[in-house]
Amino acid sequence: MGSVYEKNTLRLSLRLSPETYLQIQVVKFATMEINNNSDILPNVTLGFQVYDSCSMLQRELEGTLYMLTGQSKAIPNFQCQRKEKLAAIIGHSTSTFSILMAHILGLSRYPQISHFSTSSLLSDRTQFTSFFRTVPSDAYQSKGLAKLVLNFGWTWVGLVAVANDYGQQGIQVIKQEILKYGACIEFTVYIQLNQPNHNIPQIVQVIKGSTAQAIVVFSTDVNFFSLLDELLKENITEKIWVASEAWSTSSLLTSEKYSKLLAGTIGFAFYSGNIPGLKKHLDQVNPPELPEWPWNWMFWEESVGCTFLNFENVSFPHERPSRNCTEEDKVETFQMYLKGISSLRIVYNLYSAVYVVAKALHELSVCRPGNGPFVNRSCSDVWNFKPWQILHYMKNVRVKLSSGQEMFFNANGDPSPMYDIVNWRLTSAGSINHILVGQYDTTALRINTSTLKWTRDSQKIPTSVCSESCPPGFRKAAIMGKPHCCFQCILCPMGEITNQSDFVECFKCPWDQWPSQQKDRCIPKLTEYLSYDETLGVILLSTGITSSMIPVAILGILVHHKTTPIVRANNYTVSCLLLISMSLCFLSSLAFIGYPTWEKCLLRQVTFGLVFAFCVSCILAKTLMVMTAFKATKPNSDIKKWATPAFSYTVIGLGTFFQLIICAVWLSLSPPFPVYNPNIKAEVLIAECDEGSLTAFWCTIGYLSLLALASFVVAFLARQLPASFNEVKFITFSMLAFLSVWISYIPASLSTSGKYTVAMEIFAILSSSWSMLCFMFVPKCYIILFHPSMNSRKHLLGKN
Repeated sequence: MGSVYEKNTLRLSLRLSPETYLQIQVVKFATMEINNNSDILPNVTLGFQVYDSCSMLQRELEGTLYMLTGQSKAIPNFQCQRKEKLAAIIGHSTSTFSILMAHILGLSRYPQISHFSTSSLLSDRTQFTSFFRTVPSDAYQSKGLAKLVLNFGWTWVGLVAVANDYGQQGIQVIKQEILKYGACIEFTVYIQLNQPNHNIPQIVQVIKGSTAQAIVVFSTDVNFFSLLDELLKENITEKIWVASEAWSTSSLLTSEKYSKLLAGTIGFAFYSGNIPGLKKHLDQVNPPELPEWPWNWMFWEESVGCTFLNFENVSFPHERPSRNCTEEDKVETFQMYLKGISSLRIVYNLYSAVYVVAKALHELSVCRPGNGPFVNRSCSDVWNFKPWQILHYMKNVRVKLSSGQEMFFNANGDPSPMYDIVNWRLTSAGSINHILVGQYDTTALRINTSTLKWTRDSQKIPTSVCSESCPPGFRKAAIMGKPHCCFQCILCPMGEITNQSDFVECFKCPWDQWPSQQKDRCIPKLTEYLSYDETLGVILLSTGITSSMIPVAILGILVHHKTTPIVRANNYTVSCLLLISMSLCFLSSLAFIGYPTWEKCLLRQVTFGLVFAFCVSCILAKTLMVMTAFKATKPNSDIKKWATPAFSYTVIGLGTFFQLIICAVWLSLSPPFPVYNPNIKAEVLIAECDEGSLTAFWCTIGYLSLLALASFVVAFLARQLPASFNEVKFITFSMLAFLSVWISYIPASLSTSGKYTVAMEIFAILSSSWSMLCFMFVPKCYIILFHPSMNSRKHLLGKN
């Protein structure tokens, strides 16, 4: 509401850039569109005034006061404009200028809406009560840029910012967010605006000496120029630049000069909504149609290169063209430029700002007394309202734009944040295109990674880390004096793994599993036991079976020659029992071979103990019979009554019975059971039998030793008997060998483990059995088979 700002004399301090000219055209287009729309502000004509601050804070302050006063002279606290009503002020595009304006406009509660000021300071409602903006706060952008960096796994980054409110506040939020999520900052440097030439070389040296590949730049394109030029001099072209919105879509940086340096850049840009009809409007722009606008004339004179004759009373800061303009003059190059720049994101925010003001005025105009928001439910007059009244409607405005997007403000005067993510793509001509590759809002970061192109036109995501990721099987170890992102990878110790990358600690496998060769997973341990399939198992099995046949063969010889003197003289019945027990002794070793099942563990030691007790009891019975038989031949001997077969059977029975009692108690209280032993070999599970009670086990072995020792002692005492009773000598040697084997077994079993302990016990069983068999029966068989002449009563009695 109001009129276009006109003045016959105007001094323009700088040339009008195409971007600025385009923004003016967008404001004009939006105003015309609203005025032609009967659904918004009917019967009311919306106008606008344009002020140029010339990028000077003093001029901005002066212009703000002009707008409040309503004339070219600033008169604080007075409103001199009567005809046109000032509804709101759109601007400034720079945060520092907007802050100055907001302080002044807030005193009068005049609505101010910026289309480009992004400083997070402006969200402080306690200071800036009447400030709004159609662009998100830098707080959202900074958090989003941090997420963008982390999304690509860049944990080692550098930060560059311009040394003003925009850069310092933005980069600090990025730094906090990056550190919060565990990434690290290698360096943070600021472009000093008061000494760019002295500060830039130092920044470049920092970048050159850094190992971070990803560098976030929170700056405007103008302030970034000098740094880029210095980087080109140093030929630093392999960095990945992450751009803030202030330069992410800059047309000034897309020239071929910087393409080698900036290709692959990724960054945030303001949401690019569509403005229907804008391109058509721009195509129709022509200088003769708007001769009354001095800034329009100035721009076209500079663009076309000719002078408008009726352009008077305007002071130029530069020399005007000498040629006069004609009706046929066209600016084809500018029209081409406008077609490329019409999607400039800033103009969408400017377009939205105009509609926000218009919508607020419309809501004010349709208010009905009695339903109003003010005192006594009153309304305001669209032709005579107070600044605070239009401010009320601005806070609650919701505008449905022609692009389909809805614009509204939160409690801080900020819009719902939405950013485009753009990627700088190198064209065949050597210039740069800005390609839309994703979007970001407060809910998610969405990127189409398949469309991304990085340096050298590569689609592989570059890395920016201090240390390469530790693969599975390794753990991260901190490096003294370095950030936690810098580490060394150490192989997991024996028995431990990491199944994912970058684990700080390795963890142990379960007791029944062992790390794979790469130490990235746990696999079941190999099970080891004395198997029938391995060489050692086959040898022991064959030996046990073969050995068990020898006593049977000898038994056959004794049965065949049972009437011969040598057989009859050596207690035939007990000898037969002894040979049967010896065969069983050999066979008992077989129970120790194969997988240790519950039944096998329960019976193998018991079987071994009983069979050997029976065998040694037979030997003890033979020895006692020899002793009693000799003593019984003496006159008046009382021992004669003991020299009977019943006595032998009693000795054998009692000897075996006591072992049976020991085994029964063992099985009742703490029987053997199968277990997996993980302690012998770290990478192997030993399948073995836990004896349950070691005391019972050693009692069994000890009892056998006691029987053998008794046989040895008795045989040793009977060593002086006549030659006809020389069997005691063989018993003595057999028991001596038996005891030697089992005494040697004790340290041998303690020094071995796993299946070799089992093999050692089998070896002891076979050895002790063979020692008894050889010493007691081989000499007799030798005489029976090879010297039958010696198998006579006369020879046994030692007579010539």
